[in-house]
Amino acid sequence: MLVLGIETSCDETGVALYDTHQKLLGHALYSQVDMHRDYGGVVPELASRDHIRRVLPLIKQVFTQTNHSLREIDAIACTQGPGLAGALLTGASISNALAFAHNIPVLNIHHLEGHLLSPLLSDPAPDFPFVALLVSGGHTQLMHVAGVGQYRLLGETVDDAAGEAFDKTAKLLGLAYPGGKLLADLATHGQPNKFRLPRPMLNSNDLNFSFSGLKTAAALLINQQKVDDQTRADIALAFEEAITDVLVKKSITALQTTGLQQLVVAGGVGANSRLRQKLQHSLAETGITVFFPELEFCTDNGAMIALAGALHLQQLNEKLSGPDGSFTIKARWNMEDL
Repeated sequence: MLVLGIETSCDETGVALYDTHQKLLGHALYSQVDMHRDYGGVVPELASRDHIRRVLPLIKQVFTQTNHSLREIDAIACTQGPGLAGALLTGASISNALAFAHNIPVLNIHHLEGHLLSPLLSDPAPDFPFVALLVSGGHTQLMHVAGVGQYRLLGETVDDAAGEAFDKTAKLLGLAYPGGKLLADLATHGQPNKFRLPRPMLNSNDLNFSFSGLKTAAALLINQQKVDDQTRADIALAFEEAITDVLVKKSITALQTTGLQQLVVAGGVGANSRLRQKLQHSLAETGITVFFPELEFCTDNGAMIALAGALHLQQLNEKLSGPDGSFTIKARWNMEDL
């Protein structure tokens, strides 16, 4: 079965084609980062307008790459939420219009579910069940994943998400938006142990996170220093060490609590090389395997949405009917409501 995936939840337009037998056939992505950089963050109205411009050309691009056409599609998977309302509306309206015109069923996908399942695009891929660490600009959560559609929240951030803390601290250091990767790059030039920042909730006896105080501590440290290039790098390293220490400790605790032997890391912060190194080193002799999506699938993308749609489609015992022309979006949508 062929599934067309469309992702427009925030500032990246992603389209992909997934085959349940041949797996991912092709995908295309357009990032709006350059457009939003001048504003220091995502401007929702501009994001929505740009999605309108990009979706159809990207669909054509993917069909050209894969030598397929809309007439061959068995279902369209689109991100229903959570995300920016206008951006979601763009993807949902185009998906449902195409589906209605060609009598193709639509599969409404939770954006975070796409991230949780994205490591299944890689080889080797994890088997169910596993613990998932979801770390992105908007979410930091630990989930017990028993199967497709079977998710249990173990812990989450009580304030800022890890990616949000990265971007905000990067801005304090004078780095451009989005600053998370730039901060990580800067940290490679830092001197170890020059500064030490707090590890919030490291020993809280639960699986929740808090990064707002870490960001504040970094701001105070910056204000106390005569900041030159080396000092900025030293502070960036201290921040990265603090946040990754917390993520690693909580992930290991989640594995111990559940007794599971597989950890999946997903979301934009999952691309952080220091986090990957620490997790692999910490779990090297435990028998626990850690899985990361390919770097191109860490950020928002159409491939993870197409994959999630295909997996749901395989679970259905009866054929889906075509859309009736109506649809909804969910700008706020808890995973536990699935």
